[in-house]
Amino acid sequence: MDKVDYKKSFKDLYLPKKQPVILNVPAIHFIVVEGSGDPNGEAFAQATAAIYSLSYAVRMSYKSKDVPKDYYQYTVFPLEGVWDLVDKSLPPTVKSNFKYQLMIRQPDFLTDELFERFLSETKKKKPNPFLDQAKFLAINEGLCCQMLHVGSYDDEPASFDIMAHYCEENGYQRTAKTHREIYLSDPRRVEESKRKTVLRFKVQ
Repeated sequence: MDKVDYKKSFKDLYLPKKQPVILNVPAIHFIVVEGSGDPNGEAFAQATAAIYSLSYAVRMSYKSKDVPKDYYQYTVFPLEGVWDLVDKSLPPTVKSNFKYQLMIRQPDFLTDELFERFLSETKKKKPNPFLDQAKFLAINEGLCCQMLHVGSYDDEPASFDIMAHYCEENGYQRTAKTHREIYLSDPRRVEESKRKTVLRFKVQ
């Protein structure tokens, strides 16, 4: 069987255009870790490492003695983050005030039971304090506005303004102050001006 590649199988969710679109996002299973503070800090790096170590444990489980039922080859999905503010009275430029849910989408064969197995195995192989609060959750976003942002994360407000204007012109209203970011580029390897990030928020 061919490897399932999210860039081909889920183009509408992970390879949007540079203009806003409205789409219905189905329920998706993620491994999720929550945290707060500056995303340039050590805690954020640890939270990210925890999610990746778990996701790769699932991905590489075909090499284990007990291969998961219905396992199939796939490309690990990109890191996603849902962002909010701890203190709503502070401006969004105060990065230490950020609150986040980091997550990576999981393949269809992963079950609650398998998640507990991989969590236990990963804690032994790659200890990380954020593994203690890792969860396997189904998240249903429903109707959303999204677009592809190319450039620095600090320049995202300009793209959000474009999305807000698009919604206003087309009769949609944003329903939550939180927003989702999907990181298609590795910031360690891609220069700031070329980074690709999917931006998304819920609408009605």
